[in-house]
Amino acid sequence: MKTARDHWRPAYVGIGSNLDEPVSRVRRAFAALQDLRDSGFARFSGLFRSAPMGPPDQPDFVNAAAALLTRLGPQDLMHALQEIEDAQGRQRNVPHWGPRVLDLDLLVMGSLIVDEPGLQIPHPGIAERNFVLFPLAEIAPHLLVPGRGSVQKLLTEIGNSGSRIERLE
Repeated sequence: MKTARDHWRPAYVGIGSNLDEPVSRVRRAFAALQDLRDSGFARFSGLFRSAPMGPPDQPDFVNAAAALLTRLGPQDLMHALQEIEDAQGRQRNVPHWGPRVLDLDLLVMGSLIVDEPGLQIPHPGIAERNFVLFPLAEIAPHLLVPGRGSVQKLLTEIGNSGSRIERLE
């Protein structure tokens, strides 16, 4: 009998940091994602600098995206991402959209649609955030976001209405 762990599923993760050497923090997140249990084939976007979405009196963010294949279920993957954040010193008692050393968002996981306390897939803000869509388009422009359309279509729709963003490398 096959179990959920026998099934490989693509997953896409948004990565952001704006504290304590954000470029290094994002690169350490890349390394941690490559070592994620029951997962493999990690691919990463380039790095982007963007204006903060929340309070303006904080540093710019460095953003990226990652694609991986995983046998983890959605809750287990989210827990693993939070463990990576915690290992880098993520504080959870900060203001919403405030500064952070590392933020890992589970954006899309195959064709799953999940709406549970603490976990929504696809990520509810994906279509409005150019700092998510630009990096994601580098690694998966034709990815279909369940209920939303392709990443390329979403990026075209958002156009220049998102926050300031620039590619770093």
